[in-house]
Amino acid sequence: MLPLFVLLFVVVPIAELFVIIQVGEAIGVLPTIALLIADSVLGSMLMRSQGRVAWVRFNAALAEGRIPHREVLDGALVIFGGALLLTPGFLSDILGILLLLPPTRALARRVVARRVLPRLVVSGLGGPGGAGGAGSTRRRPSPDGADVEGTATEIDPGQLP
Repeated sequence: MLPLFVLLFVVVPIAELFVIIQVGEAIGVLPTIALLIADSVLGSMLMRSQGRVAWVRFNAALAEGRIPHREVLDGALVIFGGALLLTPGFLSDILGILLLLPPTRALARRVVARRVLPRLVVSGLGGPGGAGGAGSTRRRPSPDGADVEGTATEIDPGQLP
């Protein structure tokens, strides 16, 4: 974990400053500042439009009755991409644009889904206390794993809306 923090808080800012200085030497100080401001403004506009698209897709998934896992992940990537674009620096802008553009965001979504999502722990709702809180009851599963608690009601398919 420490190497990750060193990378994020020491190496990345030094690299950003190096690139800004190099660009400033190549095109001048004022054009560099104008370029940083322009890409922040354009990035916020792109983030707003892609955020709306992700929100519409999220609502459509809910209306269809399916779990909006892809849409939630897209929304999170749009937020991270927008934050990177609003951060001054050219390297963070490149990564932010990659997270905001749909084709490259799809690649990032696959990488995140493959590497991060398996590490997440999902818990169901417990008893009266809610999500495993006070008052929830837990049963130990039987050794064969076939012990399921609950009720079922048979419904005639012709009665479904």
